[in-house]
Amino acid sequence: MAFKIGLLGLGTVGTGTAQILLDPQGRHPLLQEIEVYRVGVRSLDKPRLVEMSESLLTTDLESIVTDPHVDIVVEVMGGLEPARSLILKAIANGKHVVTANKAVISRYGDEIFTAANQAGVYVMLEAAVGGGIPVIQPLKQALSVNRIHSVTGIVNGTTNYILSRMQTEGGEFNEILADAQQLGYAEADPTADVDGLDAADKMAILASLAFGGRIKLPEIYCEGISKVSAADIAYAEKLGFTIKLLAIAKQDLPASEKGTSLQVRVHPTLVPKTHPLASISGVYNAILVEGEPIGQVMFYGRGAGSGPTASAVVSDILNIAAILKSGGDAAKLHPLLSCSHQDYCAIAPMEELVTRFYARFLTRDRPGVIGKLGTSFGNYQVSLESVVQTGIHGELAEIVVVTHDVREGNFRQALDEIRTLDTIDSIPSILRVL
Repeated sequence: MAFKIGLLGLGTVGTGTAQILLDPQGRHPLLQEIEVYRVGVRSLDKPRLVEMSESLLTTDLESIVTDPHVDIVVEVMGGLEPARSLILKAIANGKHVVTANKAVISRYGDEIFTAANQAGVYVMLEAAVGGGIPVIQPLKQALSVNRIHSVTGIVNGTTNYILSRMQTEGGEFNEILADAQQLGYAEADPTADVDGLDAADKMAILASLAFGGRIKLPEIYCEGISKVSAADIAYAEKLGFTIKLLAIAKQDLPASEKGTSLQVRVHPTLVPKTHPLASISGVYNAILVEGEPIGQVMFYGRGAGSGPTASAVVSDILNIAAILKSGGDAAKLHPLLSCSHQDYCAIAPMEELVTRFYARFLTRDRPGVIGKLGTSFGNYQVSLESVVQTGIHGELAEIVVVTHDVREGNFRQALDEIRTLDTIDSIPSILRVL
């Protein structure tokens, strides 16, 4: 019995996927029963990095998702359209789907999984988060017996590469971003990466699996790294921290009338050097899951690239093929592999977040400045862990503060008052502390 694959896209990930499927020796024996049957491409004339018969290639992608011979449609095109429409049409035609497309799943997952459940087909997405790092299936299966408290991840290699170099070289964001673009670590338009949008897509998926509900992407707080300066990196180092772009989903707020609220957020964060995520550098990703009774589990590896991402894609293909081979009833989806979430998670507003903060102030060098800062913070129940006057810049003094745990709404109110003080020139940086 051969399982026929319709592959949509033959770019970086599609090529890696085809290479594994066409060279199954030394891998799981079930791969020898999987056939690359049709491959959808944008152009038939483009040179290929993988050898395959030209008769497999077509520019008519819709013909693949409607072909009665295709068992599994593998979508590795990226982008929102036509990927979304092709996935839905594949489902409507009774095809199982494997996708690496976090943007489509985070935005249209409710539509896609509702259709898949009604059609009795699987939609698998291991490659959508963390490249080759196996985290989706562990959250669905091995970790699902735990009460998950939090999922915290470095899930974007571009921003981690930039911040790592800022730390080791002392350079500014813009110059290292430009270098990363030249080296191919950052896109020509890096917005999705550096503004945290890519990480938010991935956290929407992780949070949904970890906490058993659908996530509305617009409700995820999202802040990028473009305002992180070399000065902040240096001060963090002196204070015993490193700065990382973290994606965080956490369930530690009291239950409201509508159920327990989640914090779901993406932002640059001061991470203590003793924390497991502090040492993750370069383009690597890591995802830390904390739950009861398991405690902490961390998944680490390459978060992108042809080989790692293709590994995750093919693992999903293998899972589906194994179910089909064992005579799995399409009308009864495997409860640990399908997605049956119906309700949306309640996401708490950022004002309710309780965390520590780092803030850097430029002040006019006058007596009593630190006292005035302390008074304004005290007016809103903000307790300070440390206050350091770090130096003089022309006529301005630089003051760095780190707070104890404080409600974000209170901290923001204190900053509003501080901005009105005649001794304050500006507040160049505000960062959360893990």
